[in-house]
Formats: sequence, structure tokens, C-alpha cells
Amino acid sequence: GGIHGDEPCGPRAIEAFLRDAPPVERPVKFVVANEEALSRNLRYVEEDLNRAFPGAPDGATHESRLAHDLLQEIRGLTVFSIHSTQSYGKPFALCDQLNTLARSVVPPLSVEALVETDRFSDGRLIEYPDVLEVEAGLQGSDAAAENAEVLVREFLTAVGAIAGEPRPVRDVPIYRMARVVPKDPADRYEVYVDNFTRVDAGERYAAADGHTLYAEEPFYPILMSPYGYEDVFGFVGELVGRLDAETPAR
Repeated sequence: GGIHGDEPCGPRAIEAFLRDAPPVERPVKFVVANEEALSRNLRYVEEDLNRAFPGAPDGATHESRLAHDLLQEIRGLTVFSIHSTQSYGKPFALCDQLNTLARSVVPPLSVEALVETDRFSDGRLIEYPDVLEVEAGLQGSDAAAENAEVLVREFLTAVGAIAGEPRPVRDVPIYRMARVVPKDPADRYEVYVDNFTRVDAGERYAAADGHTLYAEEPFYPILMSPYGYEDVFGFVGELVGRLDAETPAR
């Protein structure tokens, strides 16, 4: 947790889990990634850590050096990276492309969807093997921290690190990020659509300073919000399948 310092749900989930100190079946490493940014309640200190990988030991920024150190710390491990968002209140999972880890772990997690980030993974931790990411809920909310704690326990159960019965496997929709939804400079932004709900051609989906934007073709919004990103509203998504225990990795 703590890739972004203004997303405390991951560190809070780690603290809650460690307070209970359940017995583990095999070694588990808990990492709070960007403690400096977390202490300042800032997304990052000098650059976005989740755009800085692989970094460099003598990098020019705090996050570049941290990205390098973090990759050394997690080398050879199965990684569960916890985030939160301004766009959607319920948990969902993300992977670079559907792989064996996502196929086996996501169906028993309490998530609404799985998103393949694919062409938008450059510089992000999710680009590396054996990394699964989750958005636990709305940034800064108690609900996101509570969701994150549940997800940590579910993940550790699914990979056999703690004892327990995994949740029943569910049918999880799979979306793929296709392109960004650009956002022109403005003073006020609005978003009229719900993430993961189909937007039809001709339907309004957002506005910038009162200028309404309409969909040219159907799409599924992913990470769409008025102010979550500086220069984009979010992403155009495609519904590409459904995930259950029988879905093959790609």
C-alpha cells in the first residue's frame, strides 16, 4: 500500500491486519511504499511513483530512487498493490493483461470488475509480472480502508498465505482500457455517467465549463471522474469477457 501518499487505505489495511496478527502459512511481506508522501498527504513528493518504474538507484527524484528500491524489495514475489480512486466507490481489480495470477485470484475477491490496463501500463508497477492491483473505494474514505482490509484477507487466503475458506467464485466482468477521454483546460468539470455502465452513442458523458460532451460511439467508462486526473476524464473501456474459475489466461 501507499504507492500514492494521498491514498491511505492500503497502509490502514496493513495496520488493521497486523493488529489482529493472524497466523500465516508462509512468509508475507507488507510494504508501505511512499512513506514520505504519505506523511505529507500528497500523491507524490517529486513525481508520480506509479509512473516512475523501473526507476534508478541514482535517479533525479525521490520517486525514481524509490521505484528502483521497491522493485528490488518485491523481486520474485506475488504482489497485491492497493489503491483508491475518486471515480468509483466499490472495489475493482486491475492487471496488465489477463494472466494466471488474475485468473486464479480475482474470482474469489470482493470486486465488481477486472480491468486490463494493457497499453496504459508503462511506468506502472502493474506492468511487472505477478502484480495484481485493486482500487478499494473512494479516496480518503473509511469505506475504502475497510474494503482494503477485507481484500487483503481474501487475497492472502486465495494464495494460501493464511488459513481459511476462499469466498465462492463469482462471475466477474472483464474490461480493457482502449483510450483516454481527453479533458480540455477549464475551471469546472462534470461527469454524468457511471463507471462500468454502458454509454450509448449520442449520450452525454461529461462537460467542461458548461460545454457538454457526447459519445461518438458506445463505450464503458473506466476511472471516469471530474477531477481524478489533471488532463483526462478517464478511459474508454471495452467489455471483453467474463472471468470465472474456468477462464483461461491470455
